[in-house]
Amino acid sequence: MKRAILLLVCIFPFVSVFSQKKDFTYNFYGFVRGDLFYNSRANVAPVDGNFYMYPLDRDLDANGKDINAVPNGTFYSFTTRLGLDMTGPALGSARTSAKIETDFGGFTPSTTMLRIRQAYVALDWDKTQLLIGQTWHPLSGIMPDILNLSTGAPFNPFNRSPMLRLQYAAGKVKFTAATVWQLQYLSSGPAGATEDYIKNSGIPEIYAGLDYAPSAAWVLGGGAYMISLKPRTVSIMENARYKVNERMTALSAEVHAKYTARNYTFAAKTILASAIDNTALLSGYGISSINSADGRQEYTPFRHSTSWVNLTVGQKWKGGIYAGYTQSLGTDKPLVTGVVYGKGLDIDRLFMVNPSFSYNLPHWKLGVEYSLSNARYGTLELSSGKVKDTHGITNHRILGLMVYFF
Repeated sequence: MKRAILLLVCIFPFVSVFSQKKDFTYNFYGFVRGDLFYNSRANVAPVDGNFYMYPLDRDLDANGKDINAVPNGTFYSFTTRLGLDMTGPALGSARTSAKIETDFGGFTPSTTMLRIRQAYVALDWDKTQLLIGQTWHPLSGIMPDILNLSTGAPFNPFNRSPMLRLQYAAGKVKFTAATVWQLQYLSSGPAGATEDYIKNSGIPEIYAGLDYAPSAAWVLGGGAYMISLKPRTVSIMENARYKVNERMTALSAEVHAKYTARNYTFAAKTILASAIDNTALLSGYGISSINSADGRQEYTPFRHSTSWVNLTVGQKWKGGIYAGYTQSLGTDKPLVTGVVYGKGLDIDRLFMVNPSFSYNLPHWKLGVEYSLSNARYGTLELSSGKVKDTHGITNHRILGLMVYFF
């Protein structure tokens, strides 16, 4: 942590020099954030528990006691953030800009190293924008306004990735097309979570969507998404290695809406998700066939219906309610083995409700949020990919938040 802070201190004088360059402007922003939380049991919660998703299933000891039924809680401030927005000289008829954003958190064991959140350049014409670099995944789109760092996951896609994104606005309609690669948010597979599946595929993730704004208050839209992975290039059978050409391709779709008034906002999204566990949703894929000659495998994605709604009221004193629901729909083809790749594939349905309250000043936010989560765990049925014989696991989470913005 000391080294990272020293690095930031060293950067500031250089930025002061760079800011004298003609036609460039720089705007620093960020915040110091502290999260104090308590959970009634163990959970799936990366970033040392800050990125809360859902409760873990019971893990019974020799006496039938649940090892995961142990309360936990702590206080962290490593999600503190620093960002820099820049504008530069025009490139032909295009306006140029760039963003660099970083913090100390991430999906790794280390919370004392800077990591990239966003880093991109953008070219803007009157109706068109071309973005090159890392920013929010197009599926993330409209997000709920809640206090937990997970920002709606595992019901709203949470992902920032390298991409080429083209947006075109014509009147009240905006079209978005993007090709996306993976870096920090990864697909699961035979070798664990790694970007090799998308690298070996040769085909990036592809998104296309439309947004319609009938008035300044409303945004209505939707999009379609494709992911195509190569889970393996080599199979092993009876100590012999075989080169294989395998591919898992899945399609997803989403619809969203948001209404913004002076003192309240309402937002909602529903997704038919297939094999997009790289966006922090319950999702993944399994094996539908195995070739007896060389071990080559075919795959089938798990399908999930995921929806959320969010309402906030007030500005200085703000109250909010958020609810999310995910239902497993199984697989298109029967599974031939219980080996599956993804997140939460032994959960039939997941529900969460988050009431929150915050006090907001120009540079301060103080808030508290309660989260009730219930996951219905069970046994995976190979013939349908659905989860049967379920039992409920519930977690109660209380979050206290302090943010100082600058």
